Amino acid sequence: MCENKMKVPVFLSYPKPHQKAQNQFIQKLKKKLKNLGLEPMTLGDSDYDMEAPLVGIRRLMNQSCGLINVSFKRSKIHSGTFKCDADINNNDAQPIKDIWLSSPYSQIEPAMAFQLGLPVLIIREKDVLADGVLEKGVLGIYMPEVDLSKDMKEYFKSKEWQQLINQWAGKVRQVWETNGHPAKKFT
Repeated sequence: MCENKMKVPVFLSYPKPHQKAQNQFIQKLKKKLKNLGLEPMTLGDSDYDMEAPLVGIRRLMNQSCGLINVSFKRSKIHSGTFKCDADINNNDAQPIKDIWLSSPYSQIEPAMAFQLGLPVLIIREKDVLADGVLEKGVLGIYMPEVDLSKDMKEYFKSKEWQQLINQWAGKVRQVWETNGHPAKKFT
């Protein structure tokens, strides 16, 4: 008996790792996604496009049934000021210290997926600034924070991970199923 299971394409969004733990996390995540019957696609890794990056991202995202974003640490602010030189009431400047920023694409790609109506799961690395779409609740979904200094095997075995990935994957499969049917103009 020949079994032909099509893998469900998903957009895997992440800044290029610059730490071994980040690279190991992505490799483990890709393996977990494939074990769920999902095919992770990333521009510049699994897929390439000659157009401007946003064109290539949009093209790849249109082929996807969901997006999972890992917002890794990229740039560190050792000392700075939030709302520097604020001069409007109730908008006081606040010091910030030892905060990490992720790639701008960690904002752009989840927002694009949201606009396309795709299921979005964002995983934020510990100490990355929770701003924009990285703020909890902005997309109306739970956003896990992962500490890559801890054992990743334990994280991928945790109830939090199991419940989140299964819920998200279920929504991704609904998109896959819906995309396979023609639009109905009647009920």
